[in-house]
Amino acid sequence: MSVIGEFTVPASAFALEDTLAARPEAVVEAERMATHSTMQVMPFLWESNCDADEFRDLLREDPSLEEVSVSEDTGDGALYKVVWEQAFRDLVDAMVDHRGAVVEATGTDGTWYLTLRFAEERHVGEFQDYFHEKGRDFEVERLYQPSAPRQREYDLTLEQRDALVAAYGAGYFGVPRQSSTSDLASELGISSNAVSARLRRGTANLVGNTLAVDDGDDESDQ
Repeated sequence: MSVIGEFTVPASAFALEDTLAARPEAVVEAERMATHSTMQVMPFLWESNCDADEFRDLLREDPSLEEVSVSEDTGDGALYKVVWEQAFRDLVDAMVDHRGAVVEATGTDGTWYLTLRFAEERHVGEFQDYFHEKGRDFEVERLYQPSAPRQREYDLTLEQRDALVAAYGAGYFGVPRQSSTSDLASELGISSNAVSARLRRGTANLVGNTLAVDDGDDESDQ
């Protein structure tokens, strides 16, 4: 049975070391694409804490990337279309060769938080051993078996669902608010920036797949 692993890895051993060092407050979320080409495995990056043009210029100077352009600027954040440098594509190839499929990737404050899927639990140790020998330590934070590996209700990732449920239970959405992102970060074992990112993206997915659903031909109220 497949297993999901949550890992942390320093940006220096993964990607965007210079960018995340220059803007530690940035939360970069990689938009994953199902593809056999490492050129397109993470073709978009989302960031909402920094000025879009300034952050684009930082990305253009980062040795992890060959090309960068702003695909969309919403005012609340920007989506960047990127082409990764060959060394990063080789790293992704090696991850795939060692049976680690990227499900989710978030980088902030010098660290990447990765969610990877493995066909079998024994592959996790083999994956870690290989990259440790290469000087790239992927530290496992949590392992679990997905209850519904091919379906995500409301398009929520498991990490987004966990963050939303924890936030609700802790009174984060209450008035007045009864907990902070720091409190949730301690509970979930991730950074405050990562909590904020999961809550934001999870809320967007939840609203987009419930309240904002277009009823199409239903004009009975018009």
